[in-house]
Amino acid sequence: MASSKPFVSIIIPVRNFERTIEKSFEYLLNVDYPRDRWEWVIADGGSSDKTVEIIKNWQKKYPFIKLVEIPNCPSPGFARNKALEVVKGDFLFFTDADCAPCRDWINEMLKHFENDPKIAAVGGEVFTLKVDPDNLVEAWCQHFRFNMVSPRYGFIEEGYYPDFPDQPKPCDIAGHKAYFFGTCNVAYRRSAMKEIGAKFWDLPTGEDMNLSYEHRSKGYKFYFAPKAKVDHMHRADIKALRKVWVTYGQAHLPLINKYVKKRGLQVILQFLKGAPSFMLPFPLRGFVYLGNFHLMHFFALLFLIGLTLSFILGGLGIRLFTLITLLLAIYFGYQFVKWNFGMEPKSKFWFWCKMKYLTNLSFIQGGLKDFKNYKILCVEPSF
Repeated sequence: MASSKPFVSIIIPVRNFERTIEKSFEYLLNVDYPRDRWEWVIADGGSSDKTVEIIKNWQKKYPFIKLVEIPNCPSPGFARNKALEVVKGDFLFFTDADCAPCRDWINEMLKHFENDPKIAAVGGEVFTLKVDPDNLVEAWCQHFRFNMVSPRYGFIEEGYYPDFPDQPKPCDIAGHKAYFFGTCNVAYRRSAMKEIGAKFWDLPTGEDMNLSYEHRSKGYKFYFAPKAKVDHMHRADIKALRKVWVTYGQAHLPLINKYVKKRGLQVILQFLKGAPSFMLPFPLRGFVYLGNFHLMHFFALLFLIGLTLSFILGGLGIRLFTLITLLLAIYFGYQFVKWNFGMEPKSKFWFWCKMKYLTNLSFIQGGLKDFKNYKILCVEPSF
């Protein structure tokens, strides 16, 4: 019976989403859940396009849609906090205005909450929904598995996330072991949020990771439910996508500042199987990944140095050094781009290489962007 269903709140922060918001609404309407047991709380952070007009037109037809307007909103986290002030749901479902939840999205999440009262959050898988079949950036995101949960953690299957470590290392918080759920597809138990006084921080990025750690560090469980999937409509141009990757890297410094107390650099040998790591005594906190992206640049630099010295000094030893570094630069460069050989159309191979290079570069730029403010060193991973 409908009356036995928990009341749920679906929270969506928006700002200039006229391109995708109606498509998201159409998918939400197809979600299998009683309409008298849900509300949609849309938090607009000062849209200058037709986003608010679209929302108000939908409100005329569907009274369960609420609009919270926040002019000059500083961040998505701030908008979500404003939405949390008016929600009524026992469970808080978060997604975005460029996402398309599946039909069983809510019921699939709720059944795991019912099975274990210590679960604070359930997150689902994230796939790509292409808006424009000819858009190469969207095709790249789909092939890259952008924002997917399972590949991020070694293709995990359904189940609980690992327990939060007592003394987390940098890569537990901001690296390949940073278990969290993004707010494009996650549901939280409202009583758990209230118990620990959790809310999103107001920084421009990283609010989803911080909220995850606030709960996990206090013993709450997180459950990965891949069947509760959403399809994500990604950025339509490379400039917007690069900006996103910069913010991803930028988020890691304040997270490490909050959760990692011991000084030292964690060095992750990403080019080796299993990505072994070790802690290097150092006066700063942070991590350094050594993967194909990093090593192809390192050996290319050594090759240029060797080439210059061979012209100036000559000698068999320098020439041998130059040849070896060239071969290593080519090897790691190939390892970096070989994944692109499987992308279609193959005639766009160099575009795929450009996409991979620029997004990885943006990620690393983001990790270094606020070094002066935090005195934390983050050399982000290679893709």
